[in-house]
Amino acid sequence: MIDRRTFGKVVGAGAAGTAAASLIGLSGSAAAASSPPGPDAAPAPHAGSGSFPALKQVRAGELTIGYAESGPADGPAVILLHGWPYDIHSYVDVAPLLAAHGYRVVVPYLRGHGTTTFLSPTTFRNAQQSVIAHDIIALMDALRIKRAVLGGFDWGSRTADIIAALWPKRCKALVSVTGYLITDREKNKQPLPPAAEWAWWYQYYFATERGAQGFEKYRHDFAKLIWRNVSPSWNFDDATYDRTAAAFDNEDYVPIVIHNYRWRLGLAQGDARYDGIEARLAAAPDIAVPTVTLDGELDPFTPAGDGTAYRAKFTGPYDHRTLKGIGHNVPQEAPEAFARAVLDADRL
Repeated sequence: MIDRRTFGKVVGAGAAGTAAASLIGLSGSAAAASSPPGPDAAPAPHAGSGSFPALKQVRAGELTIGYAESGPADGPAVILLHGWPYDIHSYVDVAPLLAAHGYRVVVPYLRGHGTTTFLSPTTFRNAQQSVIAHDIIALMDALRIKRAVLGGFDWGSRTADIIAALWPKRCKALVSVTGYLITDREKNKQPLPPAAEWAWWYQYYFATERGAQGFEKYRHDFAKLIWRNVSPSWNFDDATYDRTAAAFDNEDYVPIVIHNYRWRLGLAQGDARYDGIEARLAAAPDIAVPTVTLDGELDPFTPAGDGTAYRAKFTGPYDHRTLKGIGHNVPQEAPEAFARAVLDADRL
């Protein structure tokens, strides 16, 4: 098991060189590295101060994708996918920990975020689940990555789940926060208990024109409110938030976010070119690649039951961990636990 105090110092330093020196104990033995945390493990909410090296850009599919990269170019690939309303900095303290273990860590901005832009002004600003997965496959092709460990939360979990389910040869292993998140639009038509619906309040706000206008006008304050609501124990400062909020200045940010949530509720159409893939996803395909699922105990979207709600969907080597005291933004709140899950998934 990782020495949390040592790992925490590494994260605070935010430097790959220091990480390499401090993580020697992590690679002492495969058994030690793959040991899950005990049932009472409670990662402390984290507020890092790291930064990525200069961003890169690559043409991939209908986008030019901005991404951060850490670690050796010839190392085994790990692709880390952010959610909404977040950006690549959710992984700013995870990436050096994995790079120190020799991984090539790629952290892309999803469409509509940061420096990821459309090649054509006439392209449909589509954000249905399958097209975002296609973006990541296109990125892997552009970077000549045949196979990678995929990790994600929120939109990133959904995207990684889809690739693991439909293109398992491209996914060596998976780390998925909140488990199985492939969208079932028919199921989404069914009401949830009031407390669960409350957590999704913004989804219904976005369904209205007033909501779209309000999101456009207050995008900075809107996302900050979401951060506070879904990560109640994470004491992030303004600088940490503003670093991510800069990614929301993308001109396609609002159209992409609004389309994503409206599409999920059946209020917006997707692209007919992806109908076949969406039909496969509607059948809720199993995921057979080695997987570690993570739940934040304080995340309002975490299903009850310590992972049992989605356990049957993962048919390969598997482990589950609930992170006590942690909210929705798991990799930024608990970078050591997320990095350890990546290492362990790759060894399952």
